[in-house]
Amino acid sequence: MKMLLILALGTIALTGCAPSNTQTLQERTADATAAAKRDAGAIARGVTEGLKRKGPLNINTASDADLEKLPGVTPAVASAIVARRPYTTTKELVKKRAVTTAEYNRIKGQIVAE
Repeated sequence: MKMLLILALGTIALTGCAPSNTQTLQERTADATAAAKRDAGAIARGVTEGLKRKGPLNINTASDADLEKLPGVTPAVASAIVARRPYTTTKELVKKRAVTTAEYNRIKGQIVAE
C-alpha cells in the first residue's frame, strides 16, 4: 500500500498539478497503480515460494515431482535428470546432457549434488 502511495505521489510531482494536466495525471497515476499492483502480486508469490523451499534441492535424491518445481523443469527434463544419476557436481547435469546450459543457469542456485 505504501508503494502505491509513493508511486502516486511521484507521478503527481512529475506531471504537475495544473488543470490542463488533470487527464494526463489521472492516466499516469492509473498506469503506475496498475504496475504496482502487478509487481506486488509477483513479489508476494515469490516470497511464498521462497518460504516453501527448505534449501537447495539434492539432484541425486529428489523426486521427479520435486525437480519439476524448479524453474523451467518439465516432466521430460526431470526424468532425464533422474535417469542420468548419480552426479558428483551439479555441472554434470549439462555434461551428461540432462539439461541445457540455459536450463542449468536457471536452476544452478537452487540445486546441490550430494
